[in-house]
Amino acid sequence: RVLNVNVGVLGHIDSGKTALARALSTTGSTAAFDRAPQSRARGITLDLGFSCLRTALPPQLGPGPGELQFTLVDCPGHASLIRTIIGGAQIIDLMMLVIDVTKGMQTQSAECLVIGQIACQKMVVVLNKIDLLPEGKRQSAIEKMTKKMQKTLENTKFAGCPIVAVAAKPGGPEAPESENPLGVSELIEVLKSQAYLPSRDPSGHFLMAVDHCFSIKGQGTVMTGTILSGSVSLGDNVEIPALKVTKRVKSMQMFHTPVTYAMQGDRVGVCVTQFDPKLLERGLICTPDSLHTIHAAIISLKKIQYFRGALQTKAKFHITVGHETVMGRVMFFSPAPANINEEIQENVFDFEKDYLYQEEYLSKDSVSSEENKENDQAGEVQLPKQQWALLEFEKPVTCPKLCLVIGSKLDTDIHANTCRLAFHGVLLQGMEDKNYTETFLPKLKVYKQKHKEGQVERVMDDYSVIGRSLFKKETNIQIFVGLKVKLSTGEDGIIDGGFGQSGKFKIRIPDGLKPDTKMVLTAVSKKKSKGGKGDMTKEDESSKNDSALPVTISLIFKRYVFDTQKKMIQS
Repeated sequence: RVLNVNVGVLGHIDSGKTALARALSTTGSTAAFDRAPQSRARGITLDLGFSCLRTALPPQLGPGPGELQFTLVDCPGHASLIRTIIGGAQIIDLMMLVIDVTKGMQTQSAECLVIGQIACQKMVVVLNKIDLLPEGKRQSAIEKMTKKMQKTLENTKFAGCPIVAVAAKPGGPEAPESENPLGVSELIEVLKSQAYLPSRDPSGHFLMAVDHCFSIKGQGTVMTGTILSGSVSLGDNVEIPALKVTKRVKSMQMFHTPVTYAMQGDRVGVCVTQFDPKLLERGLICTPDSLHTIHAAIISLKKIQYFRGALQTKAKFHITVGHETVMGRVMFFSPAPANINEEIQENVFDFEKDYLYQEEYLSKDSVSSEENKENDQAGEVQLPKQQWALLEFEKPVTCPKLCLVIGSKLDTDIHANTCRLAFHGVLLQGMEDKNYTETFLPKLKVYKQKHKEGQVERVMDDYSVIGRSLFKKETNIQIFVGLKVKLSTGEDGIIDGGFGQSGKFKIRIPDGLKPDTKMVLTAVSKKKSKGGKGDMTKEDESSKNDSALPVTISLIFKRYVFDTQKKMIQS
């Protein structure tokens, strides 16, 4: 039996990832080591290269003879190619983070670390290019860098992971092939010790990430890639959503050996009836009709802690979903305050519940800055257990349901030393209808809380007052009729209609005004009308002046963001 473990080789550009993959591997896959001519010329990996290394099955993975196959996924390290890495991260069981020992952590090594934390369970750090260190000082330099790396990793889920020093290609790319790599056999032993039985599930829809496509005369077209979910057998029909066609599986190979069946996690070549391979360089193939093409989505998400800056509603991000990266606009929302302590079911979105609109994603940073403005001490603000976002894509994307979503700002200057990955999450609900704003969004109950304040102008009688400053002159007061308001003196009132032309309005007080309120209000209006002509005795004036503060009216209501009628609702 052969157990396959996918090892992602990630790291900053020029840390020697491809050379390391080459030194480790014994069997090259067809997509291996950069087939792009521009890449060979520049010596940079542009696409996910795959190759493999086979060794005897280590004892911790079960008894009996067998082979352990490491499929090495050589991920590009160039900043503008981080999208390719994100595509590769979804199929990685174990990550090798390659660090140039002479340079240490660099921007992209940090980004790779972030992707690893989202998409992967285990990691091995490889300090490469130790041949560049002078022999006398080599050991101490390696120890120093090892300590530094341990410190960097101590607050991540990879704390305490193995760190191995190697020279994948002593002397660099120009050196003769006869130069033997240093430390590679030790690295293979470490990889074997870190290998685990990845949990694989053959059930569910077949979905495969294709990274290479070519035709064989008289046979058909071969697509090679890694199976992300489900399984495939000879004779099955598979759909190529990007081309809107379905093809039959004629034959399959795994690393040059014919097979009749393959499942999640396997790296396989699938030969189907002929089509032009240029049409599908990379992409997804699947069980017919199992992927959806969506224009918008609801996701649950978390901010990536290294991203500097707020995540603002209405901002645009590069959104990676499945294997595509498109621009999308976001709107954040959180549970309604009434539901803030409820347990939230994973991977399900409840359309029955109400949600509160957010101007930005709430995190410790965003909350403390808001609080500090209002009062100097930042109290313990309760952050919601879960936050969601509505993503609206600039062009439709095809992806599986419940897939990983990553939002990033890839237009940030690539030389700036900042993490460009902003948030990650799970796609809970896709919207396939192009007119989703009319057909789908009204079901999404996200509301904004509105609070308006005005003042009582004067008393009409015991059961009604006239108010002002709550509405603009041009507001149609009719739509507010019947809404409840509260006076600062405690009475409840109901807006009864407009009064005159200047935005004033009449409030009915069903339980009547309290005597104190009437006194305050008459004092206020007397002060106004008389302008203090001395009609009142001195004592009167001093006793009433204290209480002659205006009585305010507050109107609180909520409005659902996607309600076409823009109704105002009060609980």
